[in-house]
Amino acid sequence: QVQLVESGGGSAQAGGSLRLSCTASGNTWRYNSMAWFRQGPGKEREGVATVYVNSGSARYDDSVKGRFTISRDNAKNTVYLQMSSLKSEDTAMYYCAAGLVGDGSLSKIAYNYWGQGTQVTVST
Repeated sequence: QVQLVESGGGSAQAGGSLRLSCTASGNTWRYNSMAWFRQGPGKEREGVATVYVNSGSARYDDSVKGRFTISRDNAKNTVYLQMSSLKSEDTAMYYCAAGLVGDGSLSKIAYNYWGQGTQVTVST
């Protein structure tokens, strides 16, 4: 199995930036994609961005397109989410996920492993 640990969450002002990290351990070569999801208070978990581990090809939800960038460093078994131009709407618990197979979907059911989450709070 794969274990995922997120870090880098915290507080930022609107318009600011944060970078989240997710480090994988275990059978890291079993998964072919990684993703970031988020869940705000009283809301369902939603997909933010996904990246193919091998190719680096990425896909974003429209709500973050142009502001967030997902990337991976395979040598470190780590995926990043660089967040800029932060808005109050970005406030949520952010979760890292890994999928064994997939087509770059932002659906929860496409992913097999999940991290514990890291909180991002954006103030105005």
